[in-house]
Amino acid sequence: MPAVTADTLTLPRLPRLPETTAWRRAATVVKAQKFLEGEGFQVRRPFPGVDLAMADPFLLLDHMGAVEYAPGEARGAPWHPHRGFETVTYMIDGAMQHTDSIGGGGLITDGATQWMTAGAGILHNEVPPQDMVAKGGLFHGVQLWVNLPRTLKLAQPRYQDIGAADARLLSSDDGGVLVRLIAGDLAGHAGPGATQTPITYVHASVAAGARLAVPWPKEFNALVYVLSGSGVVGQEDRPLEEGHLAVLGPGDALTLRGRSAWEVLVLGGRPINEPVARYGPFVMNTRQEIIQAFEDYQAGRLGQIPAAHLGSTVE
Repeated sequence: MPAVTADTLTLPRLPRLPETTAWRRAATVVKAQKFLEGEGFQVRRPFPGVDLAMADPFLLLDHMGAVEYAPGEARGAPWHPHRGFETVTYMIDGAMQHTDSIGGGGLITDGATQWMTAGAGILHNEVPPQDMVAKGGLFHGVQLWVNLPRTLKLAQPRYQDIGAADARLLSSDDGGVLVRLIAGDLAGHAGPGATQTPITYVHASVAAGARLAVPWPKEFNALVYVLSGSGVVGQEDRPLEEGHLAVLGPGDALTLRGRSAWEVLVLGGRPINEPVARYGPFVMNTRQEIIQAFEDYQAGRLGQIPAAHLGSTVE
């Protein structure tokens, strides 16, 4: 798993928290369901599935892989529109080629993140690079959808390219956990991602027996999703294994411990608490706004496919 590795003994350590801390408990654990997306690649999706109010401001989490593609097997999601939210694509192994209707995009690979604010609307194309299609290879990544509040639904599209070397690297207080802070704040350390909706996004590599304990904003929810391995969450040691998501209850901090080598995402955000109307690639506040998004897409107001890509399929 090449997503940014480092010697944890050389990194800044998170503070040791007292055992009297108000720890968050695992309120719900769900197993990700399998779906086919795009041209037919499989994803594991823990939400939607869990009550969306518990995940707010997050809308969707797609775990892609890990899978070893044979030559000709790699698939992507050809041209399709979005409006009203953000997509955050984090590649752990392999690569994804992204292009769009406003000239943005690029290659996302081995620990890099691309943060796309769709806002008022955009068309984009997410496919494996041609050398991976031709030769095959390991592919492993995650795409997170982050909702936007009503006031930002029609903001101008924008991008952040967060290179693998840009992630803020930290260590747990016991030195057994490598923490990659992609966005938000963790015990006073800031991640490189600039968020429209306040969130924290962490990828942690937890050694067997090691413990991660971090303060967590009271106003944020807290989710733990397992990419691989197994461990426990909360002071009550709730088991959590690959493909499972824990939704944690209220409190001042969260704690988790690895039983084996354990790869987890730790996510949290301030709930937007607004009505959600969603259909396919559009997430707005009302049904009428969804209808308007379809009309704008059909009229070409969400952008046009660049001439060099006109042979590509639009979903």
